[in-house]
Amino acid sequence: MANTRLDSDDRRKAIVDAAVPLFARKGFAGTTTRELAAAAGVSEALLFRHFPSKQSLYREILRLGCEGDPALEKLATFPASTATATCIVRFMVRRFVLGGEIERGEMDLKMRLMLHSMLEDGDYARELFAVVAPRVVPLFVASLKAAEEAGDLTPLPASGANRFWFAQHVAAMMAFAFLPRDGFIPYEGAIDRLVEDAGDFILRGIGMTEAAIAASRTTALPLQSAAD
Repeated sequence: MANTRLDSDDRRKAIVDAAVPLFARKGFAGTTTRELAAAAGVSEALLFRHFPSKQSLYREILRLGCEGDPALEKLATFPASTATATCIVRFMVRRFVLGGEIERGEMDLKMRLMLHSMLEDGDYARELFAVVAPRVVPLFVASLKAAEEAGDLTPLPASGANRFWFAQHVAAMMAFAFLPRDGFIPYEGAIDRLVEDAGDFILRGIGMTEAAIAASRTTALPLQSAAD
């Protein structure tokens, strides 16, 4: 059969590609290794040869999902600044809620994986944040400091890292609300406007001045083309 001719890397990727929709639909605990093997078209023995544990499968899902992400790679080139802090917030909301034109389904799968993980042992969510946080949080914290020095940010008791996570929570909860096709929150207004309003709300919450918020509305998101 053709599937026996895949090399090791292609076989691992094929198993991951088959696992993600199953995990998103049934959760990690609710998906059996027999189901994973059947979806990937391999035996359970071959599945365990490539992934001896669910934890190793989680890590491979994360590696394939995060490595080479154009937005994360581009973000690493940004200087710490007010503009970078506001860009991170607005981009995060936009990507979580709208995704890109070709990644909406992929983003929905990721959010469903996250929800199932939160309801179970949290391992997938913990692994995800361990991969993404070092790439984003230090720059966000440094950008808040730069914004404060520029007079664009009001000092707040909450740490810069916690302010990032508070922002992430708002964006993620909005994404969860839109997982059903028509959503389940009776928001008022068009979705693009909701995304902008949510960005304003978060930026006010982390201490940005009205002038900085207004400026961020008229500035193109330098990450958006990378994601879309």
